Formats: sequence, C-alpha cells, structure tokens
Amino acid sequence: MPVTPVPGSEKFAYRPTPAPRLREIAGEHIRLHDVTAEEVASVDPLTYEVVRHRLESITYEMGEAIKRMSGSVIVTDCNDFNFAIMDEIGDEVEIGLYNTALCAAIDMAVKWTLEHRGANPGIRPGDMFLCNDPWVGGGLHQNDTALFAPLFVGDELFAWTGAVAHQIDLGGVSPGSWSVRSTDVFWESLPTPPVKIVEGGVLRSDIEDVWLRRSRVPALVGLDLRAKIGANHMAQERLTELVDRYGAGTVKAVMRRILDSAEQRVRAKLAGIADGEWSAVAYQDSAREGDDALYRIVCTLRKQGEGLHFDFTGTDPQADGLINCTHAGVRGGITPAVLTALCGDVPWAPAGVFRCIEITSEPGTINDCTFPAGVSKGSVASAWATLNVVTECLGAMLDTHEESRPNVTGVCLGSWDLALLAGLDQRGAPFVSMVGDAMAGGFGARSDQDGVDTGGMAGAPMGRIPDVEMTEFSYPMLYLWRREEPDSGGPGRFRGGVGGSSCFVMHRSAAPALHLVVSGGGKAIPQSSGISGGYPANTQLDMAIRDADVRAQLAAGRIATTLEEITGRREVMPPHLETVLGERDVYYMAWQGGGGYGDPLHRDPALVEADLRAGKVTATAAADVYGVVTRPDDGAVDDDGTDRRRRDLRSGRLAAATPRPEESAR
Repeated sequence: MPVTPVPGSEKFAYRPTPAPRLREIAGEHIRLHDVTAEEVASVDPLTYEVVRHRLESITYEMGEAIKRMSGSVIVTDCNDFNFAIMDEIGDEVEIGLYNTALCAAIDMAVKWTLEHRGANPGIRPGDMFLCNDPWVGGGLHQNDTALFAPLFVGDELFAWTGAVAHQIDLGGVSPGSWSVRSTDVFWESLPTPPVKIVEGGVLRSDIEDVWLRRSRVPALVGLDLRAKIGANHMAQERLTELVDRYGAGTVKAVMRRILDSAEQRVRAKLAGIADGEWSAVAYQDSAREGDDALYRIVCTLRKQGEGLHFDFTGTDPQADGLINCTHAGVRGGITPAVLTALCGDVPWAPAGVFRCIEITSEPGTINDCTFPAGVSKGSVASAWATLNVVTECLGAMLDTHEESRPNVTGVCLGSWDLALLAGLDQRGAPFVSMVGDAMAGGFGARSDQDGVDTGGMAGAPMGRIPDVEMTEFSYPMLYLWRREEPDSGGPGRFRGGVGGSSCFVMHRSAAPALHLVVSGGGKAIPQSSGISGGYPANTQLDMAIRDADVRAQLAAGRIATTLEEITGRREVMPPHLETVLGERDVYYMAWQGGGGYGDPLHRDPALVEADLRAGKVTATAAADVYGVVTRPDDGAVDDDGTDRRRRDLRSGRLAAATPRPEESAR
C-alpha cells in the first residue's frame, strides 16, 4: 500500500530551481559574486589551464583530507564518499572520482539552503551546513550525510565546497540504519534538513550533540564530521590562495568556462549520434522483510539533436518498504552513467553536463517518492536500479554509432549485497560494520573487450574493497576466503567481468552472537543486464550455514575452501532479513558480475579456452552457453566439436522461436 504524503512536506520535495530565479531569491539576502560573458572570454588559454588544473587538484586534496581524518572503514577503505567545488549558486564545477552518485545531490542541498536559510539563520563566512535529508539533497538516503560551506570573497558569496560520506549508523530501528522491516521513514534514521552546525568557524556543540545522540557509534560519526569539516577548511584555504594570486574575477571566469566547455563537448558528441528512442526496465525483488513482490523502474531515453531526455513514466508507485528513493536518487542514477559513458575525455563538471539533460519522473513512484516513504535503502535500491536502466539505455544508444560504440558498457554489479554486523567486538566495545566486499563487482563488458573482473562499480571509479586483515583487526570476523566466482560474469561475445564471494565466521566477539542485517536484491531476477544480445550476469546469493563444523576443522588445522567442505544446516537468505550470526555459524555472500556484450556464440573460442584455464568459466558453461568443446586430454579447443555444438545450439534456438502448428492456427 502506498504511503500517504504528509501535509506540509512539499517544502522538502525539492527540485533544483533554475539559476535566474535562484539568483533572485538568494540575492534578497546575500551579495553573489558573478562575472560577465566578456570576462569569461577574456581569460587567456594558459591561465585557464593552470587555474582549471588547480581546481581539480584541490578536489583531490579534499579526498585525501577526508580519508586521513576519518576512522570509518567505509571511508578509509571502501572510499564511499565524495566532494565538490561549486559556484555561488551551487552549480558543481569539480567533483572527485570516488562515489559520483553522491555528488548528484549535494548541489540540490546547497540550492535549497540558498532559498530557505538565507534569511534565517543566514549564510555567513565561516558557516557550514549539515544535511542528511534525501528529499532536500546532500545524499541519496539518510546515511549519506553532507557538510557544505560557503566561501566569501569580501562581502560576496563566491563559491561553495562540500563533502558527503556514508555514515555507518545514524539511528533507526535496526543497526546501521538499514531498517529491513520499514514501512515508512519513521522506522528509519531521522532525515535532517540543512542545519548550521558550524557558525563563524566554531562548531556548535548543541547541534553536534543533537546529531551524535541518534547514533549507536557516536564517536565514529563525530570523527567523520570533523573529517568533513577539515576537508572543507582545507579546500577553502586553497581556493582563497588561488583567488589571492589570480583574482576573484579570473577564478570565477575559469569556473564558468569549465561548465560551458563540459556542455559544449557533450553536445558535440550527441550531435554525431542519430536521434532515437531506447527503453529498459529494471526490477527489484522485495521492498522489505517478508515481501516477495517485484517492483519495476522504467526508463525511456530519447535523444534529439544535442540533448538527452530520460523519461521514467510507467515506473511503479512507491513501495511500502525501504527501497524507495527521492528525486535525488533519480539524479544519482543518471549522473554516474552519463559521466562514464559520455565524459571520459570531458572534465567532470556535472552542472555543465546536466544542461544537456531533461528528466521526467513522477512524484509518488519508487524512484521519486514522497515523504514519508521508507528510503533507508534508497541509494542501493531504487537509485541503483535507476543507474542500471540508464546504463542499459545509454549503451543501446552508443551502440548505434561507430565512433561512440567503444564507450558502450554493460551494467556493472546490478545490486548491492549488504551484510551488516553489529554487537560487541573482540575488545568488548560496541560496533556496527557493513561488509564492503561487494565493492569488487564485475564491470560490464565493452563492445570490444571483456569487462574488468571484480573491478568495482561504475558509479564509484575509486571505490574499493577493504583489506581483509584490516577488517579482521577492526571487527570480530575471521575470513575463510574471498575470491572471484566462475560463471558470474554475463556471457557474451565479450564477457562481463566476474563477481566474487566471501565466506567468514564471527571470531572472538565478547558476545555469543552478532546482529546480522541482510539486504540485497538481484536474487529472483538478474540485475546486471547485457547489451546487444549479451546475457545478464549471475544472481546474488547469501547463505548462513547454521551449526557448521568449521571450528572443528580449524582446530584440526584445516580451512574449508568450498561450501561443499562445510557441513551444517543451510539457510538461504531472502532479499531482506534481520537475524543473528552465532559462534557456530558461517556466512557466505556471492555478489554479481557485469553484463555481457553480444551473442555468446560469437565469442572467440580461444577466449573461452583462456577463461576455462583461468577459472573464469566452468566447462558446463563453456559447452552449454558458449558452445565451445575442449579436448579432455589437454583442454585445448576442439574446433570440429565446437562447430557442431554451436550449430546444434542455434538450431535449438530456431526451434524454440518457431511457432508450433497448433499455435499458428490460433
């Protein structure tokens, strides 16, 4: 049953206000720094490149600042954060290469702040605003917390800097704020619209106390808050130095030209692609614990002239569960796909790129939900599924043009495999930790090469999996293995990158069991779609093996390396579940690879042979999916046997596609 919108919540259902109107609203309370078109054109090429690269360098320094100050494995090891330099009205000029989806919403929060905080409490030098309200922006769900700061030159608002990172726990019913029984947002972490937490350069202890009070791990959240404060301070010091050296007008003119250049270069690429329309559908299995329904996101991409129109009309109504995302999630699904598919050789200035994009989405649907729908999983549920359908549509579009075809990519890691543990660690202290291993997803295949095996996620170019030893040091866990899984990459003429699996037990916890939250889609329907006849990747599998014999094996000096070597009661995990992991239990999680490209029967048999030898595919898949037969004596390709096998498979396809006489008669 859809959640009924709360009256008065319209103020927070934000859509970015067009620049001219936003300038009028903000200008009533703040003097904005701007430049004319003549000033933009007057900057010489050498100065432009020097200042542009300096702005880019400052964004990298922000990333280093956050990583060096944070204590969270999610930030320091998984790189689940990002940052941005924005102009005076919040248009993003530079972003980092970490989780790019997060930067699709921080500009929304800045624009909202200009509209709603300019008069009261005001926007002044030294201020910083905190936000984790996905209806406003800042992030895609409540755990994504943004901290953004205005930069003044004299008495004029010159720019904004901002950082956003996933916080491991911000309250709610379940540890880690992933409320798998959620029916609305009131089960979850409290969304906080932009609030001034740093005033005149001083951290407000009252607001900080309100913020940290909600968390099960307040010290860790407080450290992340200071990491973001430090990153903003560092960026503003560097920007001030840049302004002092080149002048505010020159630096702002370069920022304007960066946006203009990104727009012009994307438009030029689109102009070379024939107009057309492409559609895709993504499904999510289950909206909450105990639910087994399917939820659909529909995307139609229309390319006309130099612009793209993403239309999500037909998407299912928002669900009674935690999988919904707000309009920020729609933008979070589009941004990573467009940047990676169209902007490989273009500066990543999202505000310039989005000048070429139109979005149609329907309020009250699962990827544009209204308050108070549940959104605690929005970032890796509906926003992620939006990324999948956008990737599929863009891939189909790019595949129509010879010059753009090399940029085609199948869907990467179609859904997030969440295992969240909480309890007492080996030192007796409370902890909450999300297992970040699924960051090593398989990349989608390209039109001319295989996808990268366990290469990561397309939306987070610098995302990575945490080090096993660091995980075992930090939390009461012991790994049996973490490895790539055969047959997990989507078959095709070019294969999708393989995914992987992890298997672990709790180890030396001060408690007899750990709290376990499971949340992962892609179990009923594959989520990593292929392109141009390529097959999807594997489905996701999570399993607890209860009362396993692993500890007896360890005591005997043996380590199990396969599931078959572990005895015990197997409990396959549904998409959403809250349970426990005991001392005698084993947990296994296998995440997805990337989608394939082209018909698997067109794959070079030599590549299949190489995959067999490397353990990327099994002999069964080689014969039944790729139609490749190998000799039993040396494993080399049997050319004649392969030709016969492929002819048989093609004949079987034709027979299955040909209507039977009784069907034709109908």
